[in-house]
Amino acid sequence: MNTSEVAAVAQLWRYPVKSMLGERVERSDVGGCGLAGDRRLALIDQESGKVASAKAPRVWRSLLACSAAGEEEAVRISIPGDKPIWSTDAAVDEVLSAYTGRLVHLADTPPADAVLDRSVPDQVLQDGAEAEVEATLSHIGGAVPEASFFDFAPLHLITTATLRRVAELGGPTDVDVRRFRPNLVLDTPESGFLEAGWCERELRIGESLRLRVIAGTPRCAVPTLEHGDLPRNPAVLRTLARHHRVPPRADWSPEPCAGVYAEVLEPGPIEVGDIVRIMS
Repeated sequence: MNTSEVAAVAQLWRYPVKSMLGERVERSDVGGCGLAGDRRLALIDQESGKVASAKAPRVWRSLLACSAAGEEEAVRISIPGDKPIWSTDAAVDEVLSAYTGRLVHLADTPPADAVLDRSVPDQVLQDGAEAEVEATLSHIGGAVPEASFFDFAPLHLITTATLRRVAELGGPTDVDVRRFRPNLVLDTPESGFLEAGWCERELRIGESLRLRVIAGTPRCAVPTLEHGDLPRNPAVLRTLARHHRVPPRADWSPEPCAGVYAEVLEPGPIEVGDIVRIMS
């Protein structure tokens, strides 16, 4: 295999509770289920049995106002207007149920055949995050080797080239990387949807970590929503819908895409500054 392109790891992110704000880290071990501690917990709606996800913003967008930070034994959850609570606290389900207005359980294992609702992004753009719109039922973790709370694959990558291109196409719009919820932000000198051409290619990071890109990342309504102190911004999704609506994989229908999903071929450590070699 020949090295054809080079990037560098600029940022690393993990999200200890699904659909809550994540935490930026400087280094991590990476295994078959991605960065250590990523998506280790999620809320389960007790009425429907579905996994709570901000992809259905009318019901779950308030989760993006919460933040989660992982420790070895537990996750510290910060909720607006309340004191932080630990995932191991006896009252955690009660507190999260009161906050979301739904009866929920904070789980560390997904239910069998776990699913979530994914609101149709174009309808959310048209009618707003508060509107009741059509949703598709999405089975989670299709490309993860064991039961998990990942939407599809264990790692989500985005390049600075893509972020620059979205900003160029959308004019003066907010393209803060936090809207896209990546695990890896890769620094590249170009402008353009660079990683869209990496499907089925191998990435070697640092001394031992090996990944394979398996699909583009179809964007849902989440980048348009408030994320903590980031205000709502529908322009991000509109820009992708107009300028980069492509099939995430050859056998999938076109969707607005930014970033790519990857699977782990060989586990290993990763840290900010690591060189990324894209193999041909």
